[in-house]
Amino acid sequence: MPEIRNYTLNFGPQHPAAHGVLRLVLEMDGEVIERADPHIGLLHRATEKLAETKPFNQSIGYMDRLDYMSMMCNEHGYVRAIERLLGIEAPERAQWIRTLFDEITRILNHMLWLGSHALDVGAMTMFLYCFREREDLMDCYEAVSGARMHATYYRPGGVYRDLPDRMPRYQEGATKWHSEADIARKNAAREGSLLDFIEDFTERFPTYIDEYETLLTDNRIWKQRTVGIGVVSPERALQLGFTGPMIRGSGIEWDLRKKQPYAAYDKVDFDIPVGVNGDSYDRYLVRIEELRQCNRIIKQCVDWLRANPGPVMIDDHKIVPPPRSDMKDDMEALIHHFKLFTEGYCPPAGEVYAAVEAPKGEFGVYLVSDGANKPYRVKVRAPGFAHLSAMDEMARGHMLADVVAIIGTMDIVFGEIDR
Repeated sequence: MPEIRNYTLNFGPQHPAAHGVLRLVLEMDGEVIERADPHIGLLHRATEKLAETKPFNQSIGYMDRLDYMSMMCNEHGYVRAIERLLGIEAPERAQWIRTLFDEITRILNHMLWLGSHALDVGAMTMFLYCFREREDLMDCYEAVSGARMHATYYRPGGVYRDLPDRMPRYQEGATKWHSEADIARKNAAREGSLLDFIEDFTERFPTYIDEYETLLTDNRIWKQRTVGIGVVSPERALQLGFTGPMIRGSGIEWDLRKKQPYAAYDKVDFDIPVGVNGDSYDRYLVRIEELRQCNRIIKQCVDWLRANPGPVMIDDHKIVPPPRSDMKDDMEALIHHFKLFTEGYCPPAGEVYAAVEAPKGEFGVYLVSDGANKPYRVKVRAPGFAHLSAMDEMARGHMLADVVAIIGTMDIVFGEIDR
C-alpha cells in the first residue's frame, strides 16, 4: 500500500474576503488542514515610515487608505493622537459629529463585511442587498467631505466643516435609465438637510437588517458553514490580543467606546453584544446586533446635533486653517494658511498613544515627537494583524473550504495589516 503523506497547498496570493492580497501556505492531510502559515507583505506600502517623512497634518488622509472600509475611524485615531500631543480638544459639536460619522463608518464596514463574507460562502444575494444601503451612507460621506471614501474630514481641533443644510440631489433628465418618477422617489429623502437624510435612513435601516436576518440567521446552509468553525475560547482570545467583534464573539464584553470613552460615547446609550460559543456564527450575530446599536447611536447624535448648534473647530490659526473667505482679503490669514499646509505645526516633545474602537477592533496610533514638525516615530496598531496571527490556530483540523469562512469572519483588510 502506498504511503500517504501530507502535502502543501498554496492558497492565494489573492482572496475576495481579504479586500487585499493574502497568501496562505497550507499543510494538508487530504482535505483537512494540519497547519496554516499566513504570508503578508504583498501590499506593503511603508505607511508608518512615510508618515515620519511628512508634517503631522499631511498624513491624515493616508489613514483613510490604511483600512479603506474604516476610513473616518482611522482618521479619528490619528487625529486624537495629534490632539493629545498638542494638548487641545475639539469643540463639543465636533465630538458629536465624530461620533455620528464613526458609527456611519461602522455600518459601512459591516455592510461590506456581511456582503463579501456571505458571497464567499455561497450566499450571493447578500452582496447586492448590502451595497444598496452602502450607497446612501457613501452619499453622507460625499456631502460633508466631497469624497465618497477617502474623506480627510477629521482634523486636529475638530472637523473640516459643519454638516451641510442641503443634500446632493439626483438630476432629472441626467440619465435615460431612470424615469422622472424614479428620480422623484430617490430625491424624496433629499429635500432637507444631511441630518434629515440620516434620520430617514435610521428609520428604514432596521427593516433592512431584518431582511438580512431572514436570509441568513436561520438559513441551514449558512449555519452549516459557520457554526463550530474557527472557535476561540475567551481566555485564548485575550491571549491572542483579539479586539472588536472577534473578542466580543468569544464572550468578552470589551469595547473602547464603553471602557475608555472618547468623543461623545459617554453621552449616548447603547449595548455591547457578546457571543457565547466563540465561533464564526457568533461573530456574525455580534456584528448584526452592532448594526442595530449603531443605528441607535446615530439617532441620538442626530437629535443632539439638531438641538445644539456651535463651532466645529477650535479658533487657533497655528493649527487650523483660516476660512477661505478671510484668505482673499487678509494677508495674515493667507500666510497662516500657507505655513500650515507647507510646514504644519510643531507639537512639544513627548509620546502618546490614542486608540478608537474601529469596526474591526482597537485601532491605535503611537506617536513620538521630538519637537519638530514631523513625527519622530509612528506606530499603528492594526486590529486585523492580531486576528490574522491566529489563522493557524483557528483553521487547524478544519476542511479546506472552511478557510474561506475563517478569513471572512476575521474581516481582514490588508491595507491596515501590511501598513
